[in-house]
Amino acid sequence: MFESLSDKLHDVFRKLRGQSTLTESNIADAMREIRLALLDADVNLNVVAEFIEAVKTECVGQDVVKSVTPGQQVVKIVNDKLVELLGGGVSELNFAHKPTAIMLVGLHGSGKTTTAGKLALKLKRDGKKVLLVAGDVYRPAAIDQLEIIGKEISVPVHAERTSVNVAAIAVNAVEQAGRQGFDVVIIDTAGRLQIDETMVQELVRIRQAVQPDEVLLVADAALGQEAVSVAEHFHRALDLTGFILTKLDGDARGGAALSIRKVTGCPVKFIGLGEKLDSLEVFYPDRMAGRILGMGDVVSLVEKAAAEIDEEEAKKLQEKLRANKFDYDDFLSQLRQITKLGGMESILKFLPGGRQIAGALSGVDPRHFSRMEAVILSMTKAERANPDLMDFSRKKRIAKGSGVPVEMVSNLVKQFESMRKMMKHNGVLGRLMSGAQLPENGGAPGTFGGLLGGPAPISKKEQDRKKRLAKLAKKQRQKQRKHKK
Repeated sequence: MFESLSDKLHDVFRKLRGQSTLTESNIADAMREIRLALLDADVNLNVVAEFIEAVKTECVGQDVVKSVTPGQQVVKIVNDKLVELLGGGVSELNFAHKPTAIMLVGLHGSGKTTTAGKLALKLKRDGKKVLLVAGDVYRPAAIDQLEIIGKEISVPVHAERTSVNVAAIAVNAVEQAGRQGFDVVIIDTAGRLQIDETMVQELVRIRQAVQPDEVLLVADAALGQEAVSVAEHFHRALDLTGFILTKLDGDARGGAALSIRKVTGCPVKFIGLGEKLDSLEVFYPDRMAGRILGMGDVVSLVEKAAAEIDEEEAKKLQEKLRANKFDYDDFLSQLRQITKLGGMESILKFLPGGRQIAGALSGVDPRHFSRMEAVILSMTKAERANPDLMDFSRKKRIAKGSGVPVEMVSNLVKQFESMRKMMKHNGVLGRLMSGAQLPENGGAPGTFGGLLGGPAPISKKEQDRKKRLAKLAKKQRQKQRKHKK
């Protein structure tokens, strides 16, 4: 969602590199470009003005520390102010009472019902016993949808199809939860295409009857400033405790995420990054700022990997790496893990500077990994277990069996060898997939070894050889030109 903003800020900081000092002139130029970038991202005008003033005040008069360029210093200041703008620290849910009542509100189409399921799954994985409440009594399809989601994630749903008194339904659900030992009750409420007095009064009655610990507005981040306006209306009527921003994985400008905290004073507690029920994340202002500024978010990547990668499988891989026995079965396992993590482009976007690489690879055929998997599955067990058996006749047979050209099989073999070397030296992917600790800066994104169909990394020896050949060719051209004269 923040790709355009990230690119523009990257250009601003690039221009500041090489400057010997921070002056009022170059700071003014940078602030002007940052201001335009934020406005173009649909950030609230007043929020932009306050943000720029805060950054400018901090920048002016700053001495450039040795070994730190003005560009780096401005990035640090912008990062700090951006974290502050986004809320500073993590805002956790209030579990003061048992059962904890969480009321979800929002406009129709914001993703309330799906978000209720996502939140239920997240809290269930955190060890909470959760009860979902179908409070959208005006749409039978909404009750059906919530029951389907509840069944999928094995969370019970309290529904009263014959009643239209939502406040009474919510009270009954909370009382049931208390009797049956539930930790959390999540109340899904009805939405409207626009805010109206009838809807607001119904929500007020539910709030008064249940006295929920949390009243969270589910807002579509793609709505931009309209989402901020909706948030203000709901906050005045219901005294919101926080927000869940959905559709942050889309291509909208994302100004709502940067404005909503400052305008309303309420924190963003969760963000939705996809349609899957496990795609709800806790909102970390510092990590989001890092992503926007192209500094990466390695911590979130490691957490994502830890949730997706089987611990026993990771231990086995570590042992094989130590013994230098990485084979095609392991390679296939890694390809599948990469797919689970959202693909190589998704992984790269979490690494410092990786978004630029991911952008360069955006034209890669999404079926590439499937074809690689087909090639490996066309190998015999012996070939997968012993990579050194591979020769041209075997490659021809494998190509025929997997329905791809022989060249693709040869490329896969090269990519496998590159990945084996990378794993041996415990590069980024090797550490990530084997469960080892990643370095704080994420390592070099370039170590991903041609997995997306590009060329495999060139060795130092090969680079030197190519340089020598280039020099020799240059000398020969010079001799030919002299001879012609």
